[in-house]
Amino acid sequence: QVQLVESGGGLVQPGGSLRLSCAAFGGTLEYYAIAWFRQAPGKEREGVSCISSEDVTYTTFADSVKVRFTISRDNTRNVVYLQMNSLKPEDTAVYYCAAEFASSSWCGLDSADFSSWGQGTQVIVSS
Repeated sequence: QVQLVESGGGLVQPGGSLRLSCAAFGGTLEYYAIAWFRQAPGKEREGVSCISSEDVTYTTFADSVKVRFTISRDNTRNVVYLQMNSLKPEDTAVYYCAAEFASSSWCGLDSADFSSWGQGTQVIVSS
């Protein structure tokens, strides 16, 4: 299985921005659908965004982050990014990336569909 490492989390003020990175090792990320999930204290893990594999750029977002978040991939660097703008305190959570080997037409936000997970990176939105 591909190994995933997230980075880019931190403390940011409301209205600020962060860019999270999900780097892959031991596999070619190009062939995987990649999703971001988050889990806040006391809450269930929720899907945030997903990007399909290969060159067909199909993306999906949770309603709570649409317009504010974008997802992209750099296959030459084996990295997927989550750009988070206009951050709100309710965006505070541990963010995880997950990967699943898939055709270019598939992507989703159900955690049960993903078999490889990173360790997470903490995002805190607070003044």
